[in-house]
Amino acid sequence: MIYLKTDEEIELLRAANQIVARTLAEVAKVIAPGVTTLKLDAVAEEYIRSQGAVPGFKGYGGFPGTLCVSVNENVVHGIPSNYALREGDIVSVDCGAVKDGYNGDSTYTFCVGEVDEEVLRLLRTTKESLYVGIEHAVEGNRIGDIGHAIQEYCEKRGYGVVREMCGHGVGRKLHEDPDVPNYGRRGTGPLIKNGMVIAIEPMINMGSKNIVIERDGWTTRTKDRKPSAHYEHTIAIHHGKPDILSSFEYVEEVLGDRSI
Repeated sequence: MIYLKTDEEIELLRAANQIVARTLAEVAKVIAPGVTTLKLDAVAEEYIRSQGAVPGFKGYGGFPGTLCVSVNENVVHGIPSNYALREGDIVSVDCGAVKDGYNGDSTYTFCVGEVDEEVLRLLRTTKESLYVGIEHAVEGNRIGDIGHAIQEYCEKRGYGVVREMCGHGVGRKLHEDPDVPNYGRRGTGPLIKNGMVIAIEPMINMGSKNIVIERDGWTTRTKDRKPSAHYEHTIAIHHGKPDILSSFEYVEEVLGDRSI
């Protein structure tokens, strides 16, 4: 069942997503070699609660953290730990917050110090593909049009597109219908309608598309252990067009000329 949101609900979702966007900026301020992923998690939880919101991921399905923090070959759902970030790492930070009963959800992949140019190209392509997908999230298109656009953009550049993990509807629940894959065929899948709110989140690998879930039941990594990047926006289809409810602007203000 796909729930179409009213204008009032879209504004509540925007408020939750803006908290997530500002939380990612707080995390951006502390990312550096030697900082543990648990420290990032603590910064995020403190900020979310300071905004009168609660972490959307903590306890969700038993997940222990406020953030999913996935380093290098880890694709998604990395559990915050005592791992200390190292020069040259990349770290995807997936954040959720609930405000007034509505969910925000967004992801940004950060560089730790100086990162190889080959890895930077993966990050740029993944981020660009997110916006390519968003361009196709217009009334009258289908969900498959979004995935097709992302897949084509990334595969043309030689990258692997993860199949098992996908975007999703967002509302009072963190994960609602429809699923929003990052691959697919044009003209397939649910019809895109005004009032839909969806998270689009390309997860793109430097090597093959294949993934493995670790023994902790959460951490998902590339099978070939090559790096993976992940960017995510929550958007509403509003007046026929995509309206991005989350934002990377706060993060990019912090990063300045270090932005991808």
